[in-house]
Amino acid sequence: MNGRLISASRVPVRQSSVRAHNLALVLQTVGNSADRPSRAAIAARTGLTRATVSALVDDLIAGGLLVESEPAPRTGAGRPAAGLGLSPDGPAGLGLEINVDYLAACVVDLTGVVRHRFVTRTDQRVLPPAEALAALDALAARARFAAEADGLVLAGAALAVPGLVTPGGLVRVAPNLGWQDVDVPPLLPGLADLPIAVDNEANLAALGELRADGAEPSFLYVSGEIGIGAGIVLDGELYRGGRGWSGEIGHVTVHPGGRPCRCGANGCLEQYAGQEAVAADPDLAAGSLGIALSAVVNLLDLGVIVLGGGYAPEFDRLREGIEAELRRRVLTAGLAPVTLRAATLGSDAAMRGAADVVIRGVREDPAGWLARVQAV
Repeated sequence: MNGRLISASRVPVRQSSVRAHNLALVLQTVGNSADRPSRAAIAARTGLTRATVSALVDDLIAGGLLVESEPAPRTGAGRPAAGLGLSPDGPAGLGLEINVDYLAACVVDLTGVVRHRFVTRTDQRVLPPAEALAALDALAARARFAAEADGLVLAGAALAVPGLVTPGGLVRVAPNLGWQDVDVPPLLPGLADLPIAVDNEANLAALGELRADGAEPSFLYVSGEIGIGAGIVLDGELYRGGRGWSGEIGHVTVHPGGRPCRCGANGCLEQYAGQEAVAADPDLAAGSLGIALSAVVNLLDLGVIVLGGGYAPEFDRLREGIEAELRRRVLTAGLAPVTLRAATLGSDAAMRGAADVVIRGVREDPAGWLARVQAV
């Protein structure tokens, strides 16, 4: 290219790309609106022509993504306009979670409403990965049957796992499950016809919390189960780190030379503030957790910490001890105190976040969904 830059205005844009962009623009305009906007209102908000908006809306309605409501009675002159909203009966997301002592599944529709929720309590540590995932596959089948009975079509599935996961769904290591290099998607044959995403449970829980009403744009989400994970949200985006494995706060050393951890080290936070440790000695757990959280705040300058997973129902017991350590150890505590709160989504945050990944995919790429519908 002889070192020359080509102006973006001179790069050809395919008509299909323009249509895909505009479909997403219209769908997101409706989805992000507090009201039910009319076609004319969408045209005004997006800058698209009314004719273009009308054609795009027709396609989105035909694809089950939008619904048109009856116009409200109008006393003035002119014909009242019908409002548009996301379809509660269109594509849905299947959120799955596998953790040390339970399996979970939920179905969330395009509007963000949880339509079905299933939780099975069982110890995964005694099972080989294939057997544990077979049980999850069966639970997913129950959720899928319930969704289809409602007339919903699953757009995809996402699975939350307490471990380090590659983009292709390979769980490199999940110490508390005893997993290493487990290729998850092939072990879920009941979902073979759906796109499947696999991610760290704390990351997905953080994304779920980010989408909840009133969420801050930057916060540290800490998930406390048998193990402990964290999701870091900065300016509305999940921070994954250079290799995609950020957030392993459970293996931050809080007591050097202390208790041995399943990861092979000693004195890890998990051994002092995991679910079993909280039950045994909540004061020690809170103090240990406060030490680790103080280090993260000093490093990243985060002003909000959200306690989720098993920590959410224990929030009142843990709060005082954690906040004491934050006041003591965070350098800027006297200038800007750290806000500590329980997760809005409670212990369901990971599977809710997983389902939300699927729903967000549809809302950001409706053209892809419409192409799937037309291919059936």
